[in-house]
Amino acid sequence: MGGVSVRDVEADKFIQTYAAFLKRQGKLPIPGWVDTVKTSHSKELPPQSPDWFYVRAASIARHLYLRKTVGVGRLRKVHGSQKNRGSRPSHHVDASGAVDRKALQALEKIGVVEQDEDRGGRCISQGGRRDLDRIAMTTLEEAEEEGDSE
Repeated sequence: MGGVSVRDVEADKFIQTYAAFLKRQGKLPIPGWVDTVKTSHSKELPPQSPDWFYVRAASIARHLYLRKTVGVGRLRKVHGSQKNRGSRPSHHVDASGAVDRKALQALEKIGVVEQDEDRGGRCISQGGRRDLDRIAMTTLEEAEEEGDSE
């Protein structure tokens, strides 16, 4: 099966598989505040999953794979949500910039992402594109094996 890319795999399955890969690899530097920080001021509590930073990094890597360049501001808008304002109408609120910035910097340290000097922001590196394609291929193979067993 040749020529499998991230676009060929369902987003949630790919993100979970890549997050598990990042955790298993153990190279992604995790900030010390991940167990106490909220991901947006629209949230009341921090994330309940202990692996949420790996999932966010995998989501950012997939987002960068599908687009040419992305900055922290665009990621804040993508990961934002509706703020519950009680009896007043809800409004969209951007996510925390520090979380997305640290995830981008962590992906940059392991060589998945690089800075784009021409346009600004960050883009996926050649090595990162190759890794994501390889993970996409294994995810697709696992999905086909599950489909065959049913």
